[in-house]
Amino acid sequence: MKPADTAPSVLSDLIATRESPHRPGLADRKSRVRAGRREPAGSSEQRSLFGEILDWMFAPLLLLWPLSVAVTFLVARSLADAPFDRSLSDRTLVLLEHVKSEAVAPAHEPIAVTASHLLQGDEQARVYFQVLDVDGALIAGDAGFPRPRLYDFPEVGRVKLRNVIMHGMEFRVAYSHLLKMSATGEPSGRWMLVQVGETLERRSQLANEIIKGVIFPQFLILPLALGLVWFGLSRGLAPLQWLQHGIRTRRPDDLSPIDPRGAPEEIAPLVDAFNDLLVRQALSLDAQKRFIADAAHQMKTPLAGLRTQAELAMRETDPKQLQRSLVQLVRSAARTAHLVNQLLSLARTENLRGAAAMEPVDLRALVRTLAAEWADEALKRHIDFGVEDDGAAAPISGQPILLREMVGNLVDNALRHTPERGVVTVRSRTGTDEVVLEVEDDGSGIPPSERAMVFERFYRMTDAPGDGSGLGLSIVREIATQHGARVEVDDGIAWPPGRGHGAGTRISVRFPRVTT
Repeated sequence: MKPADTAPSVLSDLIATRESPHRPGLADRKSRVRAGRREPAGSSEQRSLFGEILDWMFAPLLLLWPLSVAVTFLVARSLADAPFDRSLSDRTLVLLEHVKSEAVAPAHEPIAVTASHLLQGDEQARVYFQVLDVDGALIAGDAGFPRPRLYDFPEVGRVKLRNVIMHGMEFRVAYSHLLKMSATGEPSGRWMLVQVGETLERRSQLANEIIKGVIFPQFLILPLALGLVWFGLSRGLAPLQWLQHGIRTRRPDDLSPIDPRGAPEEIAPLVDAFNDLLVRQALSLDAQKRFIADAAHQMKTPLAGLRTQAELAMRETDPKQLQRSLVQLVRSAARTAHLVNQLLSLARTENLRGAAAMEPVDLRALVRTLAAEWADEALKRHIDFGVEDDGAAAPISGQPILLREMVGNLVDNALRHTPERGVVTVRSRTGTDEVVLEVEDDGSGIPPSERAMVFERFYRMTDAPGDGSGLGLSIVREIATQHGARVEVDDGIAWPPGRGHGAGTRISVRFPRVTT
């Protein structure tokens, strides 16, 4: 996929917060991104951060607002009842005092007449009263008043309040008891009852006025509050929009990190993760460019040689010379095929970095299997090829395909740099904490000054024999790194007396041992 195609997908995945204005081709790109991306479980479409915040703010508000109205109504009704209850209690006490004085010294005016003056109603509320004798006989007033509850015991001088239904309407009733005196002026132990009740119209009217004064401003304030919340969220999410715009307008080849200073603190981890992705993407692209450049450079020479040899063979008329040219052509083709295979192996190994599935592997058994496969090649080169181990299992955690590639490259490298009648030994050893793989030979050897450079791609020593590609040890180091192993280069088997003074090469790969 081209870099220009990947930028919108990364942006859509990481920082899309609100639905962006329509742009030509944007919907098509989003549809392609979603088609190629696994949606999280339970998610069928892209969610809006702006919408999520509004939902979580407005949903509780819409639920609490009716509750607020109900609480306001109850509070308003309580506030409305308080002054009317005081007035009703005061009038009850006045009527009670009049009944008390009437019981001591009868007045010129009957209780009913006095009460009608004290308890005048109006068009909005009607007032009723009742005075009962100690025997429950009606002295004055309305007989429809219900009696207090059975266990509502009389208390001298205390006015009590209750709601009752009378004449098909709800009344607020204030009532009190009067202890009747005997002829001698002593308490008789018998009680008179005085009740005053009024309808609830005026109370309801006052409560409604209070509610209107409280609720109506809310209807004006609520839209304003919603507008302010909307504006605040838009301003708060503006840095995300700027960040989104900055990434969308980037050139496809611009992989420089995003400046996190302009982003909100809450999305700083997201910006850091995105920058880390850009760094890894840049490293991957650099590796691809370097690989392509190296491959093109290395392939240029053998391909040019193949073409030259083919042209020479076409001009040959001598059958023997033609045969020699064709043999040389076949050898060059084999070297070129080996180089291509090494390039593909290196590319495959690097692509598996961090993605290879590890499993328990017995390195001793793997080495013995691979050594049997290389025995024929060693016989063709007249090389003494052997395998040694300590007889113990060599458990490691690894990827079998990559391990086979690594051992194959070590053996191939040793066979290519070892002369005829030389010695190559593959060895595995199991220690307490590590498993060691060694490939040792008595070939040309590697000088200490060049041992760090032989792991670089396409590096070959100037006087190195053989026709290697310079990629074998690069592949070995890459695979070892992926397995958490380290590679060491030392002197190998000493040269035989007839070849002079020197030693071959021993390459050791040290793996962490896995406890079985």
